[in-house]
Amino acid sequence: MKFLDLAKVHIRSGGGGAGCVSFRREKFIEYGGPDGGDGGKGGDVWAEAMDGLNTLIDFRYQQHFFAKSGQHGMGSQMTGKSGEDIVLKVPVGTEILDEDEETVIADLTEAGQRILLARGGNGGWGNLHFKTSTNRAPRNANPGQPGVERVIWLRLKLIADAGLVGLPNAGKSTFLAAVSNARPKIADYPFTTLHPNLGVVGVDGREFVMADIPGLIEGASEGRGIGDRFLGHVERCAVLLHLVDGTSETVAEDARTVLAELAAYSPLLMDKPRITALNKIDALDEDLIAERRAALEAGIGGPVQLMSGVAKQGVPQVLRALWSEIAPTRRVVADDADDAPWQP
Repeated sequence: MKFLDLAKVHIRSGGGGAGCVSFRREKFIEYGGPDGGDGGKGGDVWAEAMDGLNTLIDFRYQQHFFAKSGQHGMGSQMTGKSGEDIVLKVPVGTEILDEDEETVIADLTEAGQRILLARGGNGGWGNLHFKTSTNRAPRNANPGQPGVERVIWLRLKLIADAGLVGLPNAGKSTFLAAVSNARPKIADYPFTTLHPNLGVVGVDGREFVMADIPGLIEGASEGRGIGDRFLGHVERCAVLLHLVDGTSETVAEDARTVLAELAAYSPLLMDKPRITALNKIDALDEDLIAERRAALEAGIGGPVQLMSGVAKQGVPQVLRALWSEIAPTRRVVADDADDAPWQP
């Protein structure tokens, strides 16, 4: 299935049916009076977050969603049938934006969440509503209200506990494949990852979800490369794992490049807990490992883990460090659930 995380959608709710002008006509009843029914309500347009979806690809092949209009009222005080609603089924983690691509209408982060995007028009009143003591035979009725038409954007941000960031070929896909059942494309050239990948990672009997996004390069925040398109997927992560290629001779400069692009994209990413790991140490001797670790620690101003995704050296230690940052967020969610009012 092809991955798509941004889609433009045209929606329109149904218009209300018109009210009816009608008079009762029966044998032996000379003045039956008005009996025009009301028009039916137009259908609404909803969006609902669904489990089991992880892409917006369906919205590439269908971009227009128009709800049915309500049926017109009829004689004998019969109300018209209401139009059927339309529900846009989107993955959990989908943001709904206005046409300007900046105003957030809703953020669906839990399965089953629903948001009304366009309300259907009300049906018009039939002439029965206009009968008064001085106007016994009204010949007017209301038209139905028109539906609402608008353009929205759907933007998917994957729900993950930890996010992998780094330059191309830093070993992110290899690491994800080593610690989970995910099978991302792995090759010895840059930009082998063209779309985000998710994997379920286990450590010490606990599990969490990790997201791997395409590599960042210098100038990504200005549109160079493809990694900046997917940085939104790690905005929801509790912790970031920054992998640095240990075989590079400029490890400190490489790390600063990625950090600069994260800061340029959103200060929110820089405020997240971050664990830095020097990867591919299986290809280095001990002296070179110590030298480059020291250079990297001086460059980022913090501690550096040592690991190799291929040889799985130091991987458990990195996973435990990630879990130590994720665990407090899990407890917060559990506490919030305990404090929620009981529902019968």
